Amino acid sequence: MAVVSASGDLDMLTAPALRDAIAAALEKDPTALIVDLSAVEFLGSAGMQVLMESHNQAGTSGVQFAVVADGPATSRPLKITGIADLVALHSSLDVALEKLNA
Repeated sequence: MAVVSASGDLDMLTAPALRDAIAAALEKDPTALIVDLSAVEFLGSAGMQVLMESHNQAGTSGVQFAVVADGPATSRPLKITGIADLVALHSSLDVALEKLNA
């Protein structure tokens, strides 16, 4: 299992770094990938696009994919855009680890 954590603003300037970190994690062939946005203060459309691309890439590789997002800066945009309906969304890293290890 791999965990990729982001912090600060996740926008068009920082989304490529997240994309690279996720790609590096997926290259190690994990059974599951968790993207932890607990420390993200702003989630822009570029960040959400990276999450959807990563979700699709993980799915084609048979890797379970989950996102940790709690609070108005992260979970709200994911719910409003409908991404939360497609991606497993968890309130904490511990909850995500527990669900994916079950």
